[in-house]
Amino acid sequence: MGKAAREQSARDRIKAQRDEQKQKDRRKRAVTGATVAVIALAAIGAGWWFAAQSSRSEQVGAALAPITVAADGSVVMARPGVEKPVLDVYEDFQCPACKALEETSGPTIKNLAAEGKLKVVYHPITIFPEQASKGITRGNSLRAAAASRCVPGGPSWIALHDKLFEEQPSETAEGFAIPDLIAWGKEAGVTDPGFEACVTSQEKAAAHAEYSTKIMDGQKLTGTPTLKLDGTEVDIDVAFKPADLRQAVLDAAK
Repeated sequence: MGKAAREQSARDRIKAQRDEQKQKDRRKRAVTGATVAVIALAAIGAGWWFAAQSSRSEQVGAALAPITVAADGSVVMARPGVEKPVLDVYEDFQCPACKALEETSGPTIKNLAAEGKLKVVYHPITIFPEQASKGITRGNSLRAAAASRCVPGGPSWIALHDKLFEEQPSETAEGFAIPDLIAWGKEAGVTDPGFEACVTSQEKAAAHAEYSTKIMDGQKLTGTPTLKLDGTEVDIDVAFKPADLRQAVLDAAK
């Protein structure tokens, strides 16, 4: 083989080796890219999984903590001797966001109280002004809250509380009719002989309206739902994530 032929053969081998190396490099980059993509997707999936777990509602346990109604209309749910941490729940039975909070984090709040890890104080209030929707939403809210005040306490109070949110009417429609409120109370287990007359006359409505104004002004509330843990407002993102809310309560108890 002549010199020229040998040089050409060497150049061909070098070119072939370079081409083969380029192919190896391309395959390596492709595999690395795919691996990174899989890792990225796994990370994203883990993030979604964690978010889903944080947002997943608990199931209410069989036993609830004792429930007592205070003279001012607030309602305490706590095991005997449990005084802290304290979670104040400011809510309006006509408020759609309050209904959403009850459906999402309500079971967690009940469970923490039942476990003896939290004292819960419910504050049903009416946030709607006199002129709201020509008085429809305010009237709905007042009737529902006044009816809840006719329950002396116990499991039937929280059962009616939950039923009122379940049956919450549209903000543009009249709802919480007196006959329905009475029927729902009986369904909730209210046996107090004065319940029906109390609901029918709406005798608690004026006291409820006065209490609402006092709470709105005193607590400087800008709306409902509002949760305050030991006096500090709970971030709305935490409030609507049961796992995060549970952790916040446990941290407050340390």
